[in-house]
Amino acid sequence: MLGHDRLTAEARRAIEHASVVWLSAASGWEITTKVRLGKWPEAAPLIATLPSLLESQRFGVLGVSLGHAMAAGTLGGVHRDPFNCMLIARVLAEGLTIVRVDRVFDDYGVPQIG
Repeated sequence: MLGHDRLTAEARRAIEHASVVWLSAASGWEITTKVRLGKWPEAAPLIATLPSLLESQRFGVLGVSLGHAMAAGTLGGVHRDPFNCMLIARVLAEGLTIVRVDRVFDDYGVPQIG
């Protein structure tokens, strides 16, 4: 939504042509946390209108269930970011493909575009 320049052309095309793009509730948590900590100040204007903005851009929101949280908590490996662990668990549980800008998902066999 901020037109991030790290997204590949392939990722942009996938988002543009999808009938629905799913955003994890964990991503909303991560965005607001990073804004609060001053790590992503340019995202601050999105927070107040994020739910309506997502709806207007054909984004759906994936909730976090106890099962997803437990799956994220049992992930092995060296990765410790709770937000990415939740995304990995959710993608694996639902058979989704993730659009990503960092390589952390490579170690988990997650279908991805990036």
